[in-house]
Amino acid sequence: MGMFTMQKPRGFHHNYIYVDERKEKLDKMKEDAKRELGMAPPKEFSPEDIRGKIFAQTKHVRRRRESGRKPAKLGILIGAIILLIWLWHALSNGII
Repeated sequence: MGMFTMQKPRGFHHNYIYVDERKEKLDKMKEDAKRELGMAPPKEFSPEDIRGKIFAQTKHVRRRRESGRKPAKLGILIGAIILLIWLWHALSNGII
């Protein structure tokens, strides 16, 4: 537990009981294939279709998300504290 950070609440994940994701995925693939062949009318615009597309195209953000790595804020903070302690020690002993 950090001194200056608050704990994040536990994430919520709900598993659906009566949903077959595999079947829905297959139905979507069939519908997309029919649209490509011209057998079905064009699909209407939906914001869900473009959500997450920008992050999927940037390599560095995608790699950091997949690895679960956090930015180096903790390392910078520790380095700054060590530098301040050294500076205080140097000033108090007359080295500088």
